[in-house]
Amino acid sequence: MKYQFIYVRLLKSKIDSMLFIYYPPYMRYALILAGGSGTRLWPMSTASKPKQLIPFVNGRSLLQIAFERLEGLVEKDKRFICAGNSHKDMIIEGLEGFNESQFIGEPDGRDTLNALAYSSAVLRKLDPDAVIAVFTADHIIEPVDEFLRVVEKGFRTAEDNEKSLVTFGITPTYAATGFGYLELGLGLSGGSRRLRRFREKPVQADAQDYYSAGPENYLWNSGMFIWRADTLLECVEKYEPECYRGIMKIVEALESDSFDDVLNDIYPGLKKISIDFAVMEPASGDPDFTVAAVPMPLTWLDIGSWSAYAGICEIDAAGNNYGIKNHLLLESSGTLLASEDEDHLIAGIGLEDLIVIHTSKATLICPKNRDQEIKKLYSSIEEKYGDVFI
Repeated sequence: MKYQFIYVRLLKSKIDSMLFIYYPPYMRYALILAGGSGTRLWPMSTASKPKQLIPFVNGRSLLQIAFERLEGLVEKDKRFICAGNSHKDMIIEGLEGFNESQFIGEPDGRDTLNALAYSSAVLRKLDPDAVIAVFTADHIIEPVDEFLRVVEKGFRTAEDNEKSLVTFGITPTYAATGFGYLELGLGLSGGSRRLRRFREKPVQADAQDYYSAGPENYLWNSGMFIWRADTLLECVEKYEPECYRGIMKIVEALESDSFDDVLNDIYPGLKKISIDFAVMEPASGDPDFTVAAVPMPLTWLDIGSWSAYAGICEIDAAGNNYGIKNHLLLESSGTLLASEDEDHLIAGIGLEDLIVIHTSKATLICPKNRDQEIKKLYSSIEEKYGDVFI
Protein backbone atom coordinates (compact mmCIF):
# COMPACT_ATOMS: atom_id res chain seq x y z
CA MET A 1 0.00 0.00 0.00
CA LYS A 2 1.43 3.42 -0.92
CA TYR A 3 1.25 6.56 1.20
CA GLN A 4 2.34 10.18 1.09
CA PHE A 5 4.07 11.55 4.17
CA ILE A 6 3.08 15.12 4.87
CA TYR A 7 4.31 17.30 7.74
CA VAL A 8 1.72 19.71 9.10
CA ARG A 9 1.61 22.12 12.04
CA LEU A 10 -1.59 21.87 14.04
CA LEU A 11 -2.58 25.47 14.68
CA LYS A 12 -4.03 25.12 18.17
CA SER A 13 -1.42 22.84 19.70
CA LYS A 14 1.53 24.11 17.61
CA ILE A 15 2.77 20.55 17.45
CA ASP A 16 4.44 19.17 14.36
CA SER A 17 2.68 16.02 13.16
CA MET A 18 2.96 13.59 10.33
CA LEU A 19 -0.11 12.56 8.38
CA PHE A 20 -0.25 9.28 6.46
CA ILE A 21 -2.50 9.86 3.45
CA TYR A 22 -3.29 7.04 1.04
CA TYR A 23 -3.15 7.94 -2.63
CA PRO A 24 -3.83 5.71 -5.61
CA PRO A 25 -0.55 4.52 -7.14
CA TYR A 26 -2.24 4.06 -10.53
CA MET A 27 -4.75 5.99 -12.59
CA ARG A 28 -8.25 4.71 -11.95
CA TYR A 29 -10.80 4.18 -14.70
CA ALA A 30 -14.40 2.98 -14.76
CA LEU A 31 -15.91 0.93 -17.56
CA ILE A 32 -19.67 0.50 -17.82
CA LEU A 33 -20.92 -2.36 -19.97
CA ALA A 34 -24.10 -1.21 -21.69
CA GLY A 35 -24.41 -3.63 -24.58
CA GLY A 36 -27.07 -6.05 -23.36
CA SER A 37 -30.19 -6.57 -25.45
CA GLY A 38 -32.54 -6.89 -22.47
CA THR A 39 -34.82 -9.42 -24.19
CA ARG A 40 -36.42 -10.49 -20.89
CA LEU A 41 -37.74 -6.93 -20.54
CA TRP A 42 -39.56 -7.04 -23.87
CA PRO A 43 -41.74 -5.37 -25.12
CA MET A 44 -40.41 -2.18 -23.48
CA SER A 45 -36.81 -3.17 -24.18
CA THR A 46 -36.18 -3.47 -27.92
CA ALA A 47 -33.22 -3.76 -30.26
CA SER A 48 -33.36 -0.04 -31.08
CA LYS A 49 -33.75 1.03 -27.44
CA PRO A 50 -32.64 -1.65 -24.96
CA LYS A 51 -33.46 -1.63 -21.26
CA GLN A 52 -30.41 0.35 -20.12
CA LEU A 53 -31.51 3.36 -22.20
CA ILE A 54 -35.20 3.42 -21.21
CA PRO A 55 -36.04 6.21 -18.71
CA PHE A 56 -38.27 3.98 -16.59
CA VAL A 57 -36.74 4.70 -13.15
CA ASN A 58 -38.26 8.01 -12.09
CA GLY A 59 -37.53 9.46 -15.52
CA ARG A 60 -33.90 8.28 -15.59
CA SER A 61 -32.36 5.39 -17.45
CA LEU A 62 -30.37 2.62 -15.79
CA LEU A 63 -27.28 3.83 -17.67
CA GLN A 64 -27.70 7.38 -16.33
CA ILE A 65 -27.98 6.00 -12.81
CA ALA A 66 -24.88 3.81 -13.25
CA PHE A 67 -22.85 6.73 -14.64
CA GLU A 68 -23.90 9.16 -11.90
CA ARG A 69 -23.34 6.58 -9.15
CA LEU A 70 -19.57 6.82 -9.74
CA GLU A 71 -19.42 10.48 -8.68
CA GLY A 72 -16.63 10.96 -6.16
CA LEU A 73 -14.99 7.65 -7.09
CA VAL A 74 -13.79 8.09 -10.68
CA GLU A 75 -13.56 11.40 -12.56
CA LYS A 76 -16.10 11.87 -15.36
CA ASP A 77 -13.43 11.94 -18.06
CA LYS A 78 -12.13 8.58 -16.81
CA ARG A 79 -15.53 6.85 -17.12
CA PHE A 80 -15.86 4.81 -20.32
CA ILE A 81 -18.82 2.94 -21.80
CA CYS A 82 -18.70 -0.14 -24.00
CA ALA A 83 -21.86 -0.69 -26.04
CA GLY A 84 -23.13 -1.39 -29.53
CA ASN A 85 -22.19 1.18 -32.15
CA SER A 86 -25.86 1.49 -33.10
CA HIS A 87 -26.59 3.07 -29.69
CA LYS A 88 -23.62 5.46 -29.67
CA ASP A 89 -25.47 8.70 -30.39
CA MET A 90 -28.27 7.89 -27.95
CA ILE A 91 -25.75 7.21 -25.17
CA ILE A 92 -23.71 10.36 -25.77
CA GLU A 93 -26.80 12.56 -25.88
CA GLY A 94 -28.21 11.03 -22.69
CA LEU A 95 -25.22 11.54 -20.38
CA GLU A 96 -24.03 14.90 -19.13
CA GLY A 97 -20.25 15.20 -19.17
CA PHE A 98 -19.72 12.21 -21.45
CA ASN A 99 -18.14 12.56 -24.89
CA GLU A 100 -17.37 10.50 -27.95
CA SER A 101 -13.77 9.73 -26.93
CA GLN A 102 -15.09 7.79 -23.91
CA PHE A 103 -17.28 5.49 -26.01
CA ILE A 104 -15.91 2.06 -26.98
CA GLY A 105 -18.13 0.67 -29.71
CA GLU A 106 -18.84 -2.93 -30.67
CA PRO A 107 -20.07 -3.69 -34.19
CA ASP A 108 -21.64 -6.89 -32.88
CA GLY A 109 -22.23 -8.30 -29.40
CA ARG A 110 -19.71 -11.07 -28.64
CA ASP A 111 -20.43 -11.54 -24.90
CA THR A 112 -18.50 -10.13 -21.98
CA LEU A 113 -15.03 -11.60 -22.56
CA ASN A 114 -14.51 -9.70 -25.79
CA ALA A 115 -16.19 -6.50 -24.59
CA LEU A 116 -13.93 -6.42 -21.53
CA ALA A 117 -10.74 -7.52 -23.27
CA TYR A 118 -11.26 -5.02 -26.09
CA SER A 119 -12.04 -2.18 -23.67
CA SER A 120 -9.10 -3.08 -21.42
CA ALA A 121 -6.77 -3.10 -24.44
CA VAL A 122 -8.03 0.33 -25.51
CA LEU A 123 -7.49 1.74 -22.01
CA ARG A 124 -4.07 0.11 -21.70
CA LYS A 125 -3.03 1.83 -24.91
CA LEU A 126 -4.23 5.11 -23.41
CA ASP A 127 -2.54 4.40 -20.07
CA PRO A 128 -0.24 1.35 -19.66
CA ASP A 129 -0.82 1.40 -15.87
CA ALA A 130 -4.61 1.68 -16.02
CA VAL A 131 -6.63 0.05 -13.23
CA ILE A 132 -10.21 -0.53 -14.37
CA ALA A 133 -13.39 -0.98 -12.36
CA VAL A 134 -16.08 -2.73 -14.39
CA PHE A 135 -19.78 -2.09 -13.83
CA THR A 136 -22.92 -2.95 -15.73
CA ALA A 137 -25.73 -0.64 -16.74
CA ASP A 138 -28.64 -2.57 -15.28
CA HIS A 139 -28.14 -2.42 -11.50
CA ILE A 140 -29.90 -0.48 -8.78
CA ILE A 141 -27.56 -0.26 -5.76
CA GLU A 142 -28.22 1.35 -2.39
CA PRO A 143 -26.91 2.99 -0.30
CA VAL A 144 -24.53 4.62 -2.74
CA ASP A 145 -22.04 5.77 -0.09
CA GLU A 146 -21.57 2.16 1.07
CA PHE A 147 -21.18 1.06 -2.55
CA LEU A 148 -18.42 3.64 -3.05
CA ARG A 149 -16.67 2.51 0.14
CA VAL A 150 -16.63 -1.13 -0.96
CA VAL A 151 -15.43 -0.30 -4.49
CA GLU A 152 -12.62 1.82 -2.98
CA LYS A 153 -11.56 -1.30 -1.06
CA GLY A 154 -11.62 -3.26 -4.33
CA PHE A 155 -9.42 -0.67 -6.04
CA ARG A 156 -6.84 -0.91 -3.27
CA THR A 157 -6.86 -4.71 -3.47
CA ALA A 158 -6.16 -4.62 -7.22
CA GLU A 159 -3.51 -1.90 -6.86
CA ASP A 160 -1.65 -3.55 -4.01
CA ASN A 161 -1.63 -7.13 -5.31
CA GLU A 162 0.05 -7.97 -8.57
CA LYS A 163 -1.79 -10.29 -10.95
CA SER A 164 -5.04 -10.02 -9.01
CA LEU A 165 -8.58 -10.02 -10.35
CA VAL A 166 -11.18 -8.59 -8.00
CA THR A 167 -14.86 -9.42 -8.11
CA PHE A 168 -17.73 -8.31 -5.86
CA GLY A 169 -20.25 -10.61 -4.21
CA ILE A 170 -23.75 -9.72 -3.05
CA THR A 171 -25.29 -11.28 0.06
CA PRO A 172 -28.10 -13.57 -1.21
CA THR A 173 -31.59 -12.75 0.06
CA TYR A 174 -33.23 -15.88 -1.37
CA ALA A 175 -32.35 -19.05 -3.30
CA ALA A 176 -32.10 -17.39 -6.72
CA THR A 177 -31.70 -19.43 -9.89
CA GLY A 178 -31.26 -16.35 -12.09
CA PHE A 179 -27.84 -15.38 -10.71
CA GLY A 180 -24.44 -17.03 -10.67
CA TYR A 181 -22.75 -17.68 -7.31
CA LEU A 182 -19.26 -17.12 -5.89
CA GLU A 183 -17.97 -19.99 -3.76
CA LEU A 184 -15.64 -18.42 -1.20
CA GLY A 185 -12.32 -19.74 0.02
CA LEU A 186 -9.77 -18.48 2.56
CA GLY A 187 -9.57 -14.90 3.72
CA LEU A 188 -7.20 -12.38 2.14
CA SER A 189 -5.96 -9.03 3.41
CA GLY A 190 -8.38 -6.13 3.53
CA GLY A 191 -11.46 -8.23 4.22
CA SER A 192 -11.61 -9.92 0.81
CA ARG A 193 -11.83 -13.69 0.27
CA ARG A 194 -10.04 -15.93 -2.16
CA LEU A 195 -12.49 -17.16 -4.78
CA ARG A 196 -12.70 -20.93 -4.76
CA ARG A 197 -15.02 -21.30 -7.73
CA PHE A 198 -17.63 -19.59 -9.89
CA ARG A 199 -20.96 -21.39 -9.95
CA GLU A 200 -23.15 -20.65 -12.95
CA LYS A 201 -26.93 -20.12 -12.61
CA PRO A 202 -27.99 -23.21 -10.63
CA VAL A 203 -31.06 -25.40 -10.59
CA GLN A 204 -33.42 -24.75 -7.67
CA ALA A 205 -32.05 -27.51 -5.42
CA ASP A 206 -28.47 -26.27 -5.77
CA ALA A 207 -29.55 -22.65 -5.27
CA GLN A 208 -31.22 -23.67 -2.02
CA ASP A 209 -28.03 -25.41 -0.88
CA TYR A 210 -25.94 -22.30 -1.64
CA TYR A 211 -28.41 -20.04 0.14
CA SER A 212 -28.60 -22.34 3.17
CA ALA A 213 -24.80 -22.43 3.42
CA GLY A 214 -24.84 -18.71 4.21
CA PRO A 215 -23.00 -15.64 2.88
CA GLU A 216 -19.74 -16.72 4.51
CA ASN A 217 -19.65 -19.52 1.89
CA TYR A 218 -21.63 -18.27 -1.12
CA LEU A 219 -22.41 -14.85 -2.55
CA TRP A 220 -24.28 -13.80 -5.67
CA ASN A 221 -22.03 -12.95 -8.60
CA SER A 222 -22.57 -9.21 -9.14
CA GLY A 223 -20.85 -8.97 -12.53
CA MET A 224 -18.64 -6.14 -11.20
CA PHE A 225 -14.84 -6.41 -11.29
CA ILE A 226 -11.58 -4.51 -10.83
CA TRP A 227 -8.24 -5.36 -12.42
CA ARG A 228 -5.17 -3.85 -13.93
CA ALA A 229 -5.63 -3.75 -17.68
CA ASP A 230 -2.40 -5.65 -18.28
CA THR A 231 -3.40 -8.40 -15.81
CA LEU A 232 -6.74 -9.03 -17.50
CA LEU A 233 -5.09 -9.12 -20.92
CA GLU A 234 -2.43 -11.52 -19.67
CA CYS A 235 -5.24 -13.86 -18.61
CA VAL A 236 -7.00 -13.56 -21.97
CA GLU A 237 -3.74 -14.31 -23.80
CA LYS A 238 -3.26 -17.41 -21.65
CA TYR A 239 -6.81 -18.83 -21.67
CA GLU A 240 -8.31 -17.54 -24.95
CA PRO A 241 -5.33 -16.83 -27.24
CA GLU A 242 -7.37 -16.54 -30.45
CA CYS A 243 -9.57 -13.83 -28.97
CA TYR A 244 -6.47 -12.08 -27.66
CA ARG A 245 -4.77 -12.08 -31.06
CA GLY A 246 -7.87 -10.71 -32.76
CA ILE A 247 -8.31 -7.93 -30.22
CA MET A 248 -4.63 -6.97 -30.45
CA LYS A 249 -4.96 -6.60 -34.23
CA ILE A 250 -7.97 -4.34 -33.71
CA VAL A 251 -6.22 -2.15 -31.13
CA GLU A 252 -3.09 -1.87 -33.26
CA ALA A 253 -5.27 -0.27 -35.93
CA LEU A 254 -6.97 2.16 -33.50
CA GLU A 255 -5.59 5.41 -34.89
CA SER A 256 -5.34 4.31 -38.53
CA ASP A 257 -7.66 5.03 -41.43
CA SER A 258 -8.38 1.30 -41.69
CA PHE A 259 -9.65 0.96 -38.10
CA ASP A 260 -13.35 0.61 -38.93
CA ASP A 261 -12.62 -2.00 -41.58
CA VAL A 262 -10.37 -3.99 -39.24
CA LEU A 263 -12.89 -3.81 -36.38
CA ASN A 264 -15.81 -4.87 -38.57
CA ASP A 265 -13.79 -7.66 -40.15
CA ILE A 266 -12.36 -9.23 -36.95
CA TYR A 267 -14.70 -8.49 -34.05
CA PRO A 268 -17.86 -10.30 -35.26
CA GLY A 269 -15.80 -13.46 -35.72
CA LEU A 270 -14.44 -13.58 -32.16
CA LYS A 271 -15.50 -16.53 -30.02
CA LYS A 272 -18.63 -15.67 -28.06
CA ILE A 273 -17.98 -16.45 -24.39
CA SER A 274 -18.50 -14.82 -21.00
CA ILE A 275 -15.71 -13.42 -18.84
CA ASP A 276 -16.71 -15.85 -16.07
CA PHE A 277 -16.18 -18.96 -18.20
CA ALA A 278 -13.20 -17.64 -20.15
CA VAL A 279 -11.13 -15.97 -17.42
CA MET A 280 -12.52 -15.93 -13.89
CA GLU A 281 -13.08 -19.71 -13.60
CA PRO A 282 -9.64 -20.80 -14.87
CA ALA A 283 -7.86 -17.96 -13.04
CA SER A 284 -9.43 -19.00 -9.73
CA GLY A 285 -7.51 -22.30 -9.96
CA ASP A 286 -4.33 -20.87 -11.46
CA PRO A 287 -1.41 -20.21 -9.05
CA ASP A 288 -0.18 -17.42 -11.35
CA PHE A 289 -3.20 -15.26 -10.43
CA THR A 290 -5.26 -14.36 -7.39
CA VAL A 291 -9.02 -13.99 -7.73
CA ALA A 292 -10.34 -12.01 -4.78
CA ALA A 293 -14.01 -11.70 -3.88
CA VAL A 294 -14.99 -8.55 -1.97
CA PRO A 295 -18.34 -8.84 -0.13
CA MET A 296 -20.75 -6.05 -0.97
CA PRO A 297 -23.42 -6.15 1.77
CA LEU A 298 -26.02 -3.76 0.43
CA THR A 299 -29.28 -3.61 -1.49
CA TRP A 300 -28.66 -4.74 -5.07
CA LEU A 301 -31.20 -5.24 -7.81
CA ASP A 302 -30.20 -6.64 -11.17
CA ILE A 303 -32.97 -5.29 -13.41
CA GLY A 304 -32.79 -8.23 -15.79
CA SER A 305 -36.43 -9.29 -15.69
CA TRP A 306 -39.89 -7.86 -15.07
CA SER A 307 -40.02 -9.51 -11.66
CA ALA A 308 -36.83 -7.65 -10.72
CA TYR A 309 -38.21 -4.40 -12.14
CA ALA A 310 -41.24 -4.79 -9.88
CA GLY A 311 -38.90 -4.28 -6.94
CA ILE A 312 -38.45 -0.58 -7.78
CA CYS A 313 -42.14 0.11 -8.48
CA GLU A 314 -44.99 1.37 -6.33
CA ILE A 315 -46.62 -1.47 -4.38
CA ASP A 316 -50.10 -1.73 -2.82
CA ALA A 317 -51.39 -3.75 0.12
CA ALA A 318 -52.20 -6.74 -2.13
CA GLY A 319 -48.67 -6.93 -3.50
CA ASN A 320 -49.50 -5.40 -6.89
CA ASN A 321 -46.70 -3.34 -8.45
CA TYR A 322 -47.22 -0.33 -10.70
CA GLY A 323 -44.84 1.11 -13.26
CA ILE A 324 -47.63 3.26 -14.62
CA LYS A 325 -49.44 6.38 -13.38
CA ASN A 326 -52.99 5.34 -14.32
CA HIS A 327 -54.02 1.94 -13.00
CA LEU A 328 -56.96 0.18 -11.39
CA LEU A 329 -57.00 -3.42 -10.17
CA LEU A 330 -59.93 -5.05 -8.39
CA GLU A 331 -59.69 -8.33 -6.46
CA SER A 332 -56.13 -8.79 -7.73
CA SER A 333 -52.79 -9.56 -6.11
CA GLY A 334 -49.12 -10.00 -6.97
CA THR A 335 -49.53 -8.43 -10.42
CA LEU A 336 -47.19 -6.00 -12.19
CA LEU A 337 -48.59 -3.32 -14.52
CA ALA A 338 -46.31 -1.08 -16.62
CA SER A 339 -46.62 1.12 -19.69
CA GLU A 340 -44.33 3.39 -21.69
CA ASP A 341 -47.30 5.75 -22.21
CA GLU A 342 -47.89 7.79 -19.05
CA ASP A 343 -51.43 8.68 -20.19
CA HIS A 344 -52.45 5.07 -20.73
CA LEU A 345 -54.72 3.24 -18.28
CA ILE A 346 -54.36 -0.45 -17.42
CA ALA A 347 -57.28 -1.95 -15.48
CA GLY A 348 -58.15 -5.49 -14.47
CA ILE A 349 -60.26 -7.75 -12.29
CA GLY A 350 -59.15 -10.96 -10.63
CA LEU A 351 -55.55 -10.89 -11.81
CA GLU A 352 -53.21 -13.14 -9.84
CA ASP A 353 -49.42 -13.06 -10.14
CA LEU A 354 -49.35 -11.72 -13.70
CA ILE A 355 -47.11 -9.36 -15.65
CA VAL A 356 -48.92 -6.93 -17.96
CA ILE A 357 -46.72 -4.58 -20.02
CA HIS A 358 -48.08 -2.15 -22.60
CA THR A 359 -46.22 -0.32 -25.38
CA SER A 360 -47.32 1.34 -28.59
CA LYS A 361 -46.28 -1.75 -30.57
CA ALA A 362 -47.03 -4.70 -28.34
CA THR A 363 -48.60 -5.91 -25.10
CA LEU A 364 -47.14 -8.67 -22.94
CA ILE A 365 -49.24 -10.84 -20.60
CA CYS A 366 -47.28 -13.46 -18.70
CA PRO A 367 -47.42 -15.40 -15.39
CA LYS A 368 -44.88 -13.92 -13.01
CA ASN A 369 -43.21 -17.27 -12.39
CA ARG A 370 -42.46 -17.65 -16.10
CA ASP A 371 -40.81 -14.31 -16.76
CA GLN A 372 -37.45 -16.00 -17.46
CA GLU A 373 -39.12 -17.52 -20.55
CA ILE A 374 -39.76 -14.12 -22.14
CA LYS A 375 -36.39 -14.48 -23.83
CA LYS A 376 -37.75 -17.57 -25.62
CA LEU A 377 -40.92 -15.69 -26.52
CA TYR A 378 -38.79 -12.86 -27.94
CA SER A 379 -37.00 -15.33 -30.22
CA SER A 380 -40.32 -16.76 -31.42
CA ILE A 381 -41.67 -13.28 -32.21
CA GLU A 382 -38.51 -12.47 -34.14
CA GLU A 383 -38.84 -15.73 -36.09
CA LYS A 384 -42.49 -15.05 -37.00
CA TYR A 385 -42.52 -11.27 -37.50
CA GLY A 386 -38.88 -10.29 -38.10
CA ASP A 387 -37.87 -7.04 -36.40
CA VAL A 388 -41.32 -5.40 -36.59
CA PHE A 389 -42.12 -5.82 -32.88
CA ILE A 390 -38.66 -6.15 -31.37
